[in-house]
Amino acid sequence: MRVGITGHRGLDGQVEERVRALLAEAVDGYDPGELVGVSCLADGPDAWWAEAVLDHGGRLEAVVPASQYRDGLPDWHHPTYDRLLGLACDVHETGLSVSDSHAHMAGSEILVGLVDELLAVWDGRPARAYGGTADVVAYAERQGTAVRVLWPKGASR
Repeated sequence: MRVGITGHRGLDGQVEERVRALLAEAVDGYDPGELVGVSCLADGPDAWWAEAVLDHGGRLEAVVPASQYRDGLPDWHHPTYDRLLGLACDVHETGLSVSDSHAHMAGSEILVGLVDELLAVWDGRPARAYGGTADVVAYAERQGTAVRVLWPKGASR
C-alpha cells in the first residue's frame, strides 16, 4: 500500500503531539512489509509521517518539489530533512528549480500520482496560498485518490 501525506506546517506543540498520535495510529493499520510512505519531507506532518512509516518498518519514497526546496525549509529542519532523504528508497523530482507555491503543488501532484491513499492533516479550511493542503486534497479527489483526513477534534492552527 502506497500512502502519501499532506498537511499544515507550523502547528503548535499541543496540536503536534495530537497529530503525531493520529499518524502513529494510522500507520499501525498497514502491513509494514507492504507499506510505502511517500512524502515531500517538509517540517511538520510530512516528516512526522515519514518517521512513523520508517519506525513501523515500511519503506519511504521522497518527492522533491524543486532543487532549491531544502533552502526554503527552516534551518532547524535541515538535519531531519537530510536524514529522511538519505533513508528514502526512491526520490522523485519535478525538475523545477525555484521552491515556490507552483513547485510545491507540482510536487504534491507527483505525490498523489504515486499513492493509493492520501493522508491529509487538514483542518478543512481553504488553503492560505496556492498549493496548500486544501488544494492538494482537492487535486487528489479529482484524480480519484482516496483521501483520509486526520485532524484532532477541537484543534486549530
